[in-house]
Amino acid sequence: MKPVLTTAIMTAAALAATALLTAAPARAQAAGDGKALFMKNCAACHQASGKGIPGAFPALAGSKFVTGDHAEVAGVLLKGRGGMPDFSETISDRDMAAILTYVRSDWGNQADALTEEEIHKLRTTLGVAQFGTAEMSNKH
Repeated sequence: MKPVLTTAIMTAAALAATALLTAAPARAQAAGDGKALFMKNCAACHQASGKGIPGAFPALAGSKFVTGDHAEVAGVLLKGRGGMPDFSETISDRDMAAILTYVRSDWGNQADALTEEEIHKLRTTLGVAQFGTAEMSNKH
């Protein structure tokens, strides 16, 4: 191989490796954010293990509901359900997507991620005020 071509191939390989290494921490950061946000907002009831408290707070680990339809699971956070309050005014679309992505992929759950855009669209569909626009944005 000619030296110029070898250098070009090595440079391309180095750039590809750098791109992969740069993307990995971003994915890890997003997963870490979801876990940290879950611990802050949800773990008191649903427990860090995702097993909930029988008779009081449902388990998220192994839940077909949690790993099911995006709109249904996100709708619970946006509108509340049963004794669970809604978090529409206290958790942003980005953070809600991170929490739901974490919950749908931890404790043996294997479901795809939710995006900030999906949460935003669902707010509109459900007629829920956009995050931060309510007069009292810290109801919890």
